[in-house]
Amino acid sequence: MRKHELFRIRIHSLKRRYDKQTGKFIINIAYETAAPKPTKRVLSIAQGFGLGIDRKEKFVIYDNVELKISPTDIVYITGDSGSGKSVLLKALEKDIRQDIKQSCINITEIKPKPNKPLIETLGKTFEEALELLSKVGLNDAFLFLRTYEQLSDGQKYRYKIAKLVESRKQWWIADEFCSTLDRDTAKIVAFNLQKAARKTGKALIAATTHTDLLQDLKPNVHIHKKFGKEITVHYYHTEPPKECTLTKEMRIEEGTIADYKKLCLFHYRSARCPAPRKIFALKRKDEICGVIVYSYPPPHCFGRSKMWKGVFSEMQQELSTITRVIVHPKYRAIGLGVKLVKETLPLAGTPYVETVAVMAKYNPFFEKAGMQKIAQSKPNSNVLYAIEELHILGFNPVMLSSVSYNVEKIRKIGKAKVVKVLEELSRKEAAFRRRLVSSSKIYPEHEDFTAKIRKLGIEDLAKVLKKLSFMMQTKVYLFWGK
Repeated sequence: MRKHELFRIRIHSLKRRYDKQTGKFIINIAYETAAPKPTKRVLSIAQGFGLGIDRKEKFVIYDNVELKISPTDIVYITGDSGSGKSVLLKALEKDIRQDIKQSCINITEIKPKPNKPLIETLGKTFEEALELLSKVGLNDAFLFLRTYEQLSDGQKYRYKIAKLVESRKQWWIADEFCSTLDRDTAKIVAFNLQKAARKTGKALIAATTHTDLLQDLKPNVHIHKKFGKEITVHYYHTEPPKECTLTKEMRIEEGTIADYKKLCLFHYRSARCPAPRKIFALKRKDEICGVIVYSYPPPHCFGRSKMWKGVFSEMQQELSTITRVIVHPKYRAIGLGVKLVKETLPLAGTPYVETVAVMAKYNPFFEKAGMQKIAQSKPNSNVLYAIEELHILGFNPVMLSSVSYNVEKIRKIGKAKVVKVLEELSRKEAAFRRRLVSSSKIYPEHEDFTAKIRKLGIEDLAKVLKKLSFMMQTKVYLFWGK
């Protein structure tokens, strides 16, 4: 204790009891001020204000408070700083661990592994890690490779939600809930957390000074603590929120290429946009929150023959392809991808819509929007053979998506050897020629392809290898029709 502290505060009584028959937590907590050492300054204060320094004061903050909380409830504790929220939270946590003897995790216990990519820090398998990160809105290829230290405060909180889900503990405890986040991000995090808890049948107890999260948490129990003994407890039997409150402020309207360019940096592929047929933007006032691009269909696409048959001219009139769906990172995991697809499918201008997506394997938002999963691709055997040939030359297949890496390797190995691998692939797979090198012809000949490849500079050749790496991906083909 500091020498000149006027009062020393200690817990006078802390009585907790959990009634198993009623499922009630019974809390009694009081504090007592103890007399300080009578120094010269303390005596001056006592004399000046007429205080008896040997007098003890007792402050009761919870007086036989009964709280009925089940192991699947969402509990929201609010109140001013110093009103007693944290001490209540600690008392409840002790009861859960000692009396109920159920598994419990406090968000402060989560200690992310330092200097490791997120994808390496959770989930027993690669697929489980992707699913957990996608559920909390960290579904970005670039984010998968970042470390926890490189995340924003909002992203760090999302990551901790993923760890709560992964823990499989029955009770989740969060003090100072979202206190450091801006209020928009706090609402998104609150919506995500209650959704994760309800979906997995877990209980959440969150304490915060902020009272603006009621609609996004939709608690079963709301405890509001004032100073002194005053406390109000409300029990609700309402349906979980169907959407985040921020979603209600958003509208979809026809957009432009400028809208796409504002968000294209958040897409893992590139800023280049396939020739758009229609663009729609999701806006909140003047802010671009999301964008979807409908393009003209490519000549060939796996899975298409199962749902559509016709000549090329008919295909251009009847079919559109979703080539980009981008949601601003701040607004992810509140259903905006589903909203963008679902509400714009009828506006695409064609009776049929298709898309090919890598993320659809782990995050089924296209299916939630009404599209049907038709087929899942396997990497082409000739592409895999070409990748293996590059591996033999000295390329790491995992790094082929990095242009700078490819440039370095091409300079070391030599252009001729790389070109030879691509020419061999062209000889075996005509369908990939136009995908690897742009051409005015819909069906470029092998001679056209090899002539273009040989003329490419090192950097452009490195970009071709990046395109080749995308062909290794497992993709999902989805279809929608009026």
